[in-house]
Amino acid sequence: MADHNALPLVILAEKFASLPGIGMKSAQRLAYHVMSMDDDSVKDFAQALINAKRNVHSCKCCQNLTEKELCPICSDGERDGRVICVVEGPKDVTAFERTREYNGVYHVLHGLLSPMDGITPDKLRIRELLARISAGGVEEVIMATNPTVEGDATAMYVAGLLKPMGIKVTRLAFGLPVGGILEYADEITLFKALENRNDM
Repeated sequence: MADHNALPLVILAEKFASLPGIGMKSAQRLAYHVMSMDDDSVKDFAQALINAKRNVHSCKCCQNLTEKELCPICSDGERDGRVICVVEGPKDVTAFERTREYNGVYHVLHGLLSPMDGITPDKLRIRELLARISAGGVEEVIMATNPTVEGDATAMYVAGLLKPMGIKVTRLAFGLPVGGILEYADEITLFKALENRNDM
């Protein structure tokens, strides 16, 4: 923002711009919009941010985001706990749930391997996945990471850890373009990818 703007407004725009997918022009529009809101709406908005950060945490089982000890999927006795779909982030769980075709459970890694960016296996929730499988009852793990270099590397790394445990490891048969992002895929594409998954 130009120097003629009030400093608090500049700082607010910079905070919006620090969010993924928000450029400076969009951030400025958001900052100006906040200034046009009434005080109660601004307080509600700020409180929603604080409440989400304070009350949402990782599910103790699948590592998805929840406000309870276990997320609704892990708490659902109708889900098939023998099949775990491993995804990069919580938004990917939402993408699969939109298909209404998958009845297994999930495991959220909260990232992908990327040594160049300092993301090593110990930074992901791989240890928790291995603990779940060691507890027994799991027959198949579906590696549903994005079809990118990092996604493929992560899938291969996790598959290498799981195969000696006697677990069937499959990879989505992507009907997605290489370099595509799961959260933007439509329901039919995701369902077909699940249906046509391959052994790793």
